Amino acid sequence: MTTSISIMTYNVHSSIGMDGKISPLRIARVIERCAPDVVALQELDSGLTRTALVDQAHVIAHQLEMAYHFHPSFRVEEGGYGNAVLSRLPMRLVKAGPLPSHPKRSFERRGALWVEVEHQGKALQVLATHFGLDRRERICQAEALLGPEWLGHPECRGPVALCGDFNALPRSAAYRCLIRQLKDAQCSLKGCRPRGTFPVRLPLMRIDHLFISPELKVRDIAVPRTALTRLASDHLPLLVTLELP
Repeated sequence: MTTSISIMTYNVHSSIGMDGKISPLRIARVIERCAPDVVALQELDSGLTRTALVDQAHVIAHQLEMAYHFHPSFRVEEGGYGNAVLSRLPMRLVKAGPLPSHPKRSFERRGALWVEVEHQGKALQVLATHFGLDRRERICQAEALLGPEWLGHPECRGPVALCGDFNALPRSAAYRCLIRQLKDAQCSLKGCRPRGTFPVRLPLMRIDHLFISPELKVRDIAVPRTALTRLASDHLPLLVTLELP
């Protein structure tokens, strides 16, 4: 008997849709319709004036009745801006912290979250991140995630899924660095053509990825392109169903 788990990665653009409206509840509806077990979200606001001081991760997780961990990549005003992981399954936070930034060319601080998710007695390590806009910075961030503090840590045993907005196209240096150890889920399903997620109106760019360790098998992949997903954010979500060994 096999055990499957579905993971979504989604850059939510501070819950600001293509119509300019701020709506964490609309993001929650996107997630609800896809029904993933685990969700990695990027570009979440928490307590910022520009988005009405709302803790977006809390609102979305509460609406979906999911547990969550939020990590602010950096602080702004009295709040934060960063990444979150939500889960319907038992989950424990292993680590949350910053990633390296370019000392002169960094546009904003970047970070990562590492959680362990348990499903039917099996554990899956899930790491979620959002890489920077500078090419050299992304390479440093990829190397850091593969290093001893994250994927190379002794506790990061068993199957691993690394997901997020990497701002890195296939064939880019950061992407090539990551696939030296991990598989690109979208390239691992026979008969499935990899699909872009950005920009939402003409999603030709594949910068949102889910990388997996070799023992994981991909059962299904979806990039939902509906009236709702075309409106809710400037990225489309990527949903991958995995088969746990």
